Amino acid sequence: MSARTHADSLEWVEHGTALFTAQVARLDEHTMTQPCALPGWTRKHLVAHVAANADALGNLVHWARTGERTPMYASAQQRTADIEAGAKRSATDLTDWLNASVRKLGVAMDALTGEQWRTDIVTAQGRTVPATEIPWLRAREVCVHAVDLGTGTTFADLPDDFLAALVADIQGKRGLGEVPGGPLPEVAAYLAGRPHSLAEVADLGPWL
Repeated sequence: MSARTHADSLEWVEHGTALFTAQVARLDEHTMTQPCALPGWTRKHLVAHVAANADALGNLVHWARTGERTPMYASAQQRTADIEAGAKRSATDLTDWLNASVRKLGVAMDALTGEQWRTDIVTAQGRTVPATEIPWLRAREVCVHAVDLGTGTTFADLPDDFLAALVADIQGKRGLGEVPGGPLPEVAAYLAGRPHSLAEVADLGPWL
């Protein structure tokens, strides 16, 4: 199992955010409406999802800062509706939303004290965890979805220590006793349900 620290997660958020936003900045209206690597979604859907996720995690940061229970989403239906509505916005509007949500989340996380980071919050999956998990949740989103944009970034472009932590996390979430051997980026891609080069492995289905 890979041990990860709060500082690691914050560093991976920064890395993944820079990677994701740089790719989005190069997309125009036409390329934004093209399919991403996730079935049934365009790049607009994916950008809307990542922007909405920053806003949702901002709710958890607010919870940690104030003690006021603030769920990520009002409901699963609201989450889906926000993504669908976002996918109908122009590429410029979507990019502006993404950049604004990224900045707002970063400022909010930077303002948390050590005690506030230790506050228990509840994820969208119903897990009660300390607020220190928020950066890890965001790092997974921006790093993995940077690959899902389908603009040339692969799991091999992500930091090895992030990939090791991702493998350990997914292995635990999927309840796998062991993982197949192979190059770390390919193992991470396989466990995440993304295209990979591993041979003779069972299909695990999508994740994240």
